[in-house]
Formats: sequence, C-alpha cells, structure tokens
Amino acid sequence: MAEITPSGELLYGKVLTPSGLVEQGVLAVSSGVIQYAGEAAWLPAAYSHWPMGCKENSGLLIPGFVDVHVHGGAGYDFMYSDSDSLETITRFHASHGTTTMLATTMTAAKADIDRVLAEVNAYRAAEMPYAQLAGVHLEGPFISPKWPGAQNPGHIVPASIEWLEAWEQQYPGLIRQVTLAPEREGALEAVSWLRKHGITAALGHTNATFEEVTAAADAGLNQAVHMFNAMTPLHHRKPGAAGAVMFDERIRAEVIADGIHVHPAAIGIVARLKKSANLLLITDAMSATGLDDGEYTIGDLPVLVNGGVATLKDNPEALAGSTLTMIRGFRFLIQEVGLSLEEASRAASFTPAVSLGLQRTIGSLEAGKRGDILLLDESLNLSGVWINGRKVVR
Repeated sequence: MAEITPSGELLYGKVLTPSGLVEQGVLAVSSGVIQYAGEAAWLPAAYSHWPMGCKENSGLLIPGFVDVHVHGGAGYDFMYSDSDSLETITRFHASHGTTTMLATTMTAAKADIDRVLAEVNAYRAAEMPYAQLAGVHLEGPFISPKWPGAQNPGHIVPASIEWLEAWEQQYPGLIRQVTLAPEREGALEAVSWLRKHGITAALGHTNATFEEVTAAADAGLNQAVHMFNAMTPLHHRKPGAAGAVMFDERIRAEVIADGIHVHPAAIGIVARLKKSANLLLITDAMSATGLDDGEYTIGDLPVLVNGGVATLKDNPEALAGSTLTMIRGFRFLIQEVGLSLEEASRAASFTPAVSLGLQRTIGSLEAGKRGDILLLDESLNLSGVWINGRKVVR
C-alpha cells in the first residue's frame, strides 16, 4: 500500500483492478496518485473520511486509455504543432478517455520532423493539463514506397541511424516509437539501434516477406502498426508481414477497431493469437476526428471524410487514418469483436503502457500508479475522466 497522505478523494464503483473486477470497490486518490484500489469494505480507516469524487455504485472505474498511434483531432494535426494545437488535441482526446498518448508524425521532410520534435519537447516541459504526451511516434519516413498508404512518397528515405542519433542526442527519451519497413536499406541496423535505446521498433507501410519480418524480429523489432493495413497480406503459401506478425510472439500488434480498417472477425483472430498481452488498441486518428464530414489534410496530403471514413482525395481507395476515438474503439472490441472487459482494457491501457515502458506508472488501477481513471456507465459510455488525479471537464 502507498504511504497515506493527508487528503484526497474517494471514487466508488465497480473497480477494474489487475486481479479482476471488484463489484463494491473504491479508489483513494491523492496528489495525483492512487493510494488504494480494491474492496470498499477494506478501505483503511485513514481514508474513510475523504470526500467522494463520485457517488457509491456510480458506474465502472477503469484505467485511462493509452494511445500510441494518433495524428491529431478537433481540426489539428501533430505535423503542424504549436502549444495551442497540442493543447487542443490533447484536450479533445482526453474528453474521449485518452489519458496518455504519443504525438504521431507522418513521412515528411526532416526539417518538418525536426520542428514537431522541438514543439512537443517544449510542450512537455510545462505542466500538461489534459492527455499526457509521453513522447513522439515517428511513422516514417523510413517506409516502403510500395505501401505508402496516406504517407507522401516524395519524403520516403532509407533508414538513417545518423538522424536517429542526432534526434536522441538533442531530445533524450522523446522518441518512443519508430515505424519503418524492415526490408529496406539500413532498416535492420536501425531496428537494433532503436531497441538498444529502449525505443519501440515497429513495422509498417512495408513490403516485407515473412522471412524478412522474422529477421527483423531477430534484430529486435517488437511491434506492428495498424495490423493488416499497408503491409503484405497473409497467403497460405506466402504468409507475408501479416502472417509473420500473427505467428511471432515477439511482435505486438496494433489494431484500429473501427469496423472500417479491419473486419471484426479479423481483429478477433489476431486477438486470439496475440492475446491481450500483445494486442494494442489504437485510433490512428487524424485532424478531422470529432468534426463533420468535409475536406481536411493528413500531413501535407488532402483528405476527404465522408460518413466518418477518411480517404485520400486523389485516391479514394486509400484510407487516410481514422476518425476513431479510444472509447469507441474500446466499446467495439467488447461489443463487436467479443473481447471481455478485462481483455479490452488490457489492450487499450496496460499493453500500450508496456510498449512505452511505463507500466510501473500507468495502465492499471493499483496503489502507487498515476491517477488516470475513467468512469463508464452500464452502456460503456464515458461519464468521467481523471488525469493525474484531477477530473477533466468533458
């Protein structure tokens, strides 16, 4: 049990803990940290007179969502970052249950990536009132020109350890994930470098064969972005990148659970193979998320959003990110794919926390962890968000 602090608040409800769902549970939160998580009947007397942050039996309390792959929202894109846009994006996604996220870039000119890194680094130096930016996910530019998806092929380059070393030296620990095509020149060396520096090495936008992905996993590759999308597909004689990810236990799999990018049955197959310990729910949300249909951009490419589906304006067959939020994806995993509450929560919170190396701090409701908490009603609608123990206005 964490050391008892003099004041805080109590959140009552069904509490999802690492040991299971506590039907008559309570969380004691103080100074941004969970002090107690468990049976209300066992609440230590020192906490019992704290004020209630939510009424008894008010709903379901689960850990805040962790989104490692998100490009923007509410009209803003991380590629055009400044303090106002970063605050708008993090506020928007916090209102939909995301309490920790990675600012995800696009394949772009190095100067543009440099600018995003500088802006995010400066923003993180001050107190972040909404979803916490744990760092940056570089989706490219070290990808395959054969599978650009909604990335600008004009900016694709071979993997460069020189760039990675310069970024890490200037902004230590800021880059938390890099997506690359493992079959490309210099990629295996880059994978090895990334893993030595504690950075997730993820395959994506790749033309890799099964054998090339296996070789990359031998070098340290440990994740795959937006499973099935922008990668060589599974074939019974050529398992491709998709088959390698499903087969290799060393590789975690991201899924966009919106019913558009991947069929629910395909997500279910991946979930059975990877289990929730190696499955990550992501949004891949772009700037139009939360807004009406219309014309937008992702990076520097024009996008049309129709019926909530984002595609490239010049190539309607190419999906351009999503308009998904984490709470919608979480419900989809349970209601459409058939995952249990515990499995869906692990995929949305704990496993992505593990991918960031932050599982000791976030990702589950237990004493000593940050007070990142969601309150849901019986229909799994979001009715309360706490970040660092502070309630965020929806």
